[in-house]
Amino acid sequence: MPKDPSLNVYGDALAPCSTEPLTGYFRNGACDTCAQDTGSHTVCAVMTAEFLAYSKYVGNDLSTPRPEYGFAGLKPGDGWCLCASRWMQAAEEHAAPLVNLSATHKRALEIIPLELLEANAAP
Repeated sequence: MPKDPSLNVYGDALAPCSTEPLTGYFRNGACDTCAQDTGSHTVCAVMTAEFLAYSKYVGNDLSTPRPEYGFAGLKPGDGWCLCASRWMQAAEEHAAPLVNLSATHKRALEIIPLELLEANAAP
C-alpha cells in the first residue's frame, strides 16, 4: 500500500474512483500510488467512447474484455485510474476523458497542471 497519505489534487482525502470495474494500481478502487507505480496511475478518468477509441488506436485497448486477466473491458461512463502521461497525451490530442478531481491523486500534478485537470472536470 502507499506510504504517503492518499490525497487528491486539492490536498483532501482521496475519494474512491471505481469498484465496478475495480481500478487502481493496487486494484483497491482508488487511484493510490507508490514509487513502484512508474506509470503514475493517478488520474480518475470517466471513460468516453472517444477516449476508448483513442486509447485503442495508440495501443492500449481498454474496451476489449480480457477474461484471462479478470478484465471485463471498459465502457463509457466507467471510472478508471489512468496513467497521468496517457491522460496528458490524450489532452494534447483533444481526446482526454473527463476527470473526477476528488478521486485524482495529487501525484498527477507532477505531470498535469491543475488548471488543465479543472478544465476537464466531470460534472
